Amino acid sequence: MSESIARYHWLIPLRHAVTALCLTPLWAMAANTINDVRYWPANDYSRLTLESAAPLHYKLFTLSNPERLVIDLEDVDNTPAMQDLTSKIGTNDPWIAKLRAGINRPGVLRLVLDLRGEVKPSVFTLKPVGNYGNRLVLDVYPAKPADAAAASVKSGENSDKLNLAQSDAQPRIDDNMPGKVNDPATDDMPTTGKPAKSGKKPAFEVTRLITVAIDAGHGGEDPGAHGADGTLEKNVTLAVAKRVKAKIDNIENMRAVLTRDSDYFIPLAERVNKARRLNADLFVSIHADAFVRPDARGSSVFTLSEHGATSAAARWLAKSENDADLVGGVNVGVKDKNLAKTLIDLSQTATNNDSRRLASSVLTQLSEVNRLHKGEVEQAGFAVLKAPDIPSILVETAFISNPEEEKRLADNAYQDKLATAIVDGIKRYFASNPATARSKLAIRE
Repeated sequence: MSESIARYHWLIPLRHAVTALCLTPLWAMAANTINDVRYWPANDYSRLTLESAAPLHYKLFTLSNPERLVIDLEDVDNTPAMQDLTSKIGTNDPWIAKLRAGINRPGVLRLVLDLRGEVKPSVFTLKPVGNYGNRLVLDVYPAKPADAAAASVKSGENSDKLNLAQSDAQPRIDDNMPGKVNDPATDDMPTTGKPAKSGKKPAFEVTRLITVAIDAGHGGEDPGAHGADGTLEKNVTLAVAKRVKAKIDNIENMRAVLTRDSDYFIPLAERVNKARRLNADLFVSIHADAFVRPDARGSSVFTLSEHGATSAAARWLAKSENDADLVGGVNVGVKDKNLAKTLIDLSQTATNNDSRRLASSVLTQLSEVNRLHKGEVEQAGFAVLKAPDIPSILVETAFISNPEEEKRLADNAYQDKLATAIVDGIKRYFASNPATARSKLAIRE
């Protein structure tokens, strides 16, 4: 018996080694690695994104007095990328004051966000897509969100009330507008403030400026398309959108609002919701997309299709744009019931007809700046055009995948020409379609 024990005594250390291996915590064997961190502060909300080799396991909770958000990441190394994140939180963030990161206990990396006030956090994971790996996304919303764009419009309504004595209440957009109809009954009317000196009481008082929602495509986590020289679509669209807004704001009786005014991601449905909350008269989404062939070129204007895309290119572009939510990252657990109720059959309204008129006017003006990809308004199933009560168009300013057009899109002077063409198209639309604008204005007898 003793001889048998001696013969197999070497198995005892091996058994102990196996037992020790089984009892070793998983974090000590193989920790997950965070490869990249990204941070997008904005007035709407702030976003933190952690990209990792494998899916992250986490716990989120809040602490009060002072207000803090805490995320415990399990089986994660405290990498340089994590330390880099702490230095990215700056003084310009309206919701997050500071971020700290460190090992809280064996196997747990803790992130502590010091907040400026009460917030409403949303955290979710995303599977690999495109150039991105596994992602953990934290969106920090204010507890009581205030739509800055809506507040701006409301302020404008109160300060810039208009008096119109025309029986049709046709808005005066611009005296030099092509196609403007001169009406002797309104030539001596002031555009703002007080009634005419004739002493006649105006038949109507318009108490809201015409509002145009300008949507800069992509943003934040979703860069959109990119050119060979590295130009990003999200930067071009925001630059052009800001120029369009500035030009519209200089037109009497009109005001523009941006769905995003800096580099952050907005889900497609929320872009539509913003326009509807503003009671916008028009919705113009600006893009600079790419195609599979680098020789594709030219400007295009799209409206929503109810039955299918007008071309293979249109169908490809629509799919590319509609995939923005996958790239940018949307919490699929949050469903917008209000939007679901409003996405009714557009054939029951006049919105599609108005959208086509607007698109035609803008396309005509763009033809003076750039060659057209096609000589007519195109249609495709763009999700961002699904507001049932707002004429909506999507403008493809040019193909950023075309080297020649990429250089133009990065040029400030060319961006300004594109913005001017879009605004001129909007003015021409209202000049020939005053009834559409009138139906959206708040009119008091």
